[in-house]
Amino acid sequence: MNKDKMKGRLDELTAKVKQQWGDLTDDEVLQAKGNLDEISAKIQQKYGESKEVVARKLNEIIERFDK
Repeated sequence: MNKDKMKGRLDELTAKVKQQWGDLTDDEVLQAKGNLDEISAKIQQKYGESKEVVARKLNEIIERFDK
């Protein structure tokens, strides 16, 4: 996969995450640089959701995204 395609896929994934958790800012998502642990931690802090709930929702987004 070339660099442009990878960036496009990351942009798509970022958009899906922001759809699920609308209060996340572009900066917060970009700072995580695709690191799901960092994104998960930001979601937990901002929304007060448990690590397990966030992980489950992120996994669902990724599974749908991969199809």
